[in-house]
Amino acid sequence: MYTDALLKDVLTRTKTIAVVGVSLNPVRPSYYVARYLSLKGYRVVPVNPGHAGEILFGAEVKAALSEITEPVDMVDIFRRSEAVPPIVEEALACFPALQTIWMQIGVENAEAAALAEARGVTVIQNRCPKIEYQRLFGE
Repeated sequence: MYTDALLKDVLTRTKTIAVVGVSLNPVRPSYYVARYLSLKGYRVVPVNPGHAGEILFGAEVKAALSEITEPVDMVDIFRRSEAVPPIVEEALACFPALQTIWMQIGVENAEAAALAEARGVTVIQNRCPKIEYQRLFGE
């Protein structure tokens, strides 16, 4: 469904990633994916209302996307599929230059995808940026 060229382009052009639903537990996928991305040079902004104000990977955990004051290129979503539409709506409202909505493995929402795509935002569903980075960049 997604070409390697598209995935590589997204991972190359992206600089700042808001990770929605990140956990502070190092055995959770959301933690180690966000950590991996930060180690690869991406600026990771963690978003989780249950951990707001704590520090993760050198950045303050935000309660919501609306609390982020810097531009964000990608929103990476670690939430159930049914929770995605309001996250996408908030992302589109907060980040006029948003390039990508990325939904993690097992996360898909056609309604939210259509909304983002109508605004010219690339949407990737049911994939993991860590796995794709490792595969495409030979790690």
